[in-house]
Amino acid sequence: MRLLVVEDEEMIAHNIKRHLKREGYAVDECHNGLDALDYVKTTSYDVIILDLMLPGLDGFSVIKEMRQHQINTKILILSAKSGVNDRIKGLDLGADDYMVKPFSLEELSARIRVLIRRSHNTDHQSAILKAQNLELDTYTRKAIIDGKEITLTAKEYAILEYLMMNQGIVISRDRLLEHVWSYDYDGASNIIDVYIRTIRRKLGKDNPIIETLRGVGYVIR
Repeated sequence: MRLLVVEDEEMIAHNIKRHLKREGYAVDECHNGLDALDYVKTTSYDVIILDLMLPGLDGFSVIKEMRQHQINTKILILSAKSGVNDRIKGLDLGADDYMVKPFSLEELSARIRVLIRRSHNTDHQSAILKAQNLELDTYTRKAIIDGKEITLTAKEYAILEYLMMNQGIVISRDRLLEHVWSYDYDGASNIIDVYIRTIRRKLGKDNPIIETLRGVGYVIR
């Protein structure tokens, strides 16, 4: 899952980014509203964490501009503005959630998980994704196959979760890169193939859950 943090206080932005990357998300960050619009118009994000008091263009204007351009990415406002009127205005403009600073990083993560489930039409009761003999618990971020838990790295889990949330849809390598790695990734071009091989090995080398469509991408039926 790929997230965008829009926060003008760089220390706060870095702390949020570091925390979310530890949880396996791909995270980009920017520090003003105009840059935020450039990011969201060129990149597909699962959730945007948005401050309101931004230079260049304030958060309210960013939300309004996004919704006018039919960009329906989930938006979580994270702001020191605690007034009821600010909350109402943000939600009425099209934000999906509102948190007030100071905040808990753990609660931020929980709210992000809720928004991701909503964006993929996965409700609270169906937090466990299933495909054949594989179960993925999106609350605990555990993978279980034939009743036995398997150990995945954060990136392995992120790839498997994205494929599981899009069952039946062929996901290209570029799309996986876009959702699982951030702009600051500067590594091997075959990184997706390497991770898929490792995931398959952990699932069992004869397990057919992840199907390859040569030259197109990967799919879980």
